[in-house]
Amino acid sequence: MLEAWCLKNAGTTSIITAKVYVISSIKGDICMFELANSLVVVDFETTGLSPENGDRAIEIGAVKLVNGEVVDTFQALMNPGRRVDSFIESYTGISNAMLADAEPCAVVMKDFSQFLGNSHLLAHNASFDKKFLEAEFARIDTTYSGRFLCSLLLARRIFLTAPNYKLATLINFTNIAENGHYHRALYDAQMTAKLWTTLLQTIEQKYSLTAVDFSLLETLQKTPKHSIEKAVQRWQLTQ
Repeated sequence: MLEAWCLKNAGTTSIITAKVYVISSIKGDICMFELANSLVVVDFETTGLSPENGDRAIEIGAVKLVNGEVVDTFQALMNPGRRVDSFIESYTGISNAMLADAEPCAVVMKDFSQFLGNSHLLAHNASFDKKFLEAEFARIDTTYSGRFLCSLLLARRIFLTAPNYKLATLINFTNIAENGHYHRALYDAQMTAKLWTTLLQTIEQKYSLTAVDFSLLETLQKTPKHSIEKAVQRWQLTQ
C-alpha cells in the first residue's frame, strides 16, 4: 500500500524504502493521505451471481498499481469442485475442461492473499467482486485489511455523459485502446486499471488536485452526483 505524508515547511518529494513519501507543505499543517493510484485491481469470473447461494469463483485476475504504473499481475483459473453450466462457458470462454486441470479455489486464494498483502482494492462493480473475495477467503479462514473502491460508482459521478457504465462502454467512451476479450478476469482487471488511471487524471484536472486521496474517493463514490464538487471543496478545506 502506498502512503503519502505531507509535512510542515517541506517542499520536496522523496522515495524511501518501498513506500513513496510525498513531502510538501499544505497550510503549514502536518497531514497524511494514501494515494488512490496505488492499489490492487481485482476481477472474478464465477459460476453465478451469489456466493450466498453456493456460487463459486472460477477465475481471478488482478493488477497491482504503484503510482499509477502496473508493477505486477496475478491470474489463475480455479476448480470450484463442480461443473459450470453452458451459459457460463459461453459467457466467459472458460470450459469445464479448462477447470478440470486448474488448482482448487483454496490453493489459488492462498496465493492471491500473498499477492494482495495489505493493499487497498479496486473493482468495477466492486460489490460483486468484494462478496466473492470475502466468500472465498472465508472458506480458507483468511481475511484482508485493505478497503475497496469502485470504478463503476466513481464513473457514474465523473463521466456524466457516458451512455452507460458497463466496463466496455466506458473504455470506448474514454478512448482507451482495447486488445483482448472481456469476461476474462485478467483482461477485465487490466482494462479497469486503465479506466481508473483515466478517472484519476480527470478528477485531478477538474478539481485542480496534484494527487487524489483514497479516502476522498471513498467519500465521492457515496456522494450524490450534484454534490460532488462541494464534497471535494470540503475535503480540500481539511488539508
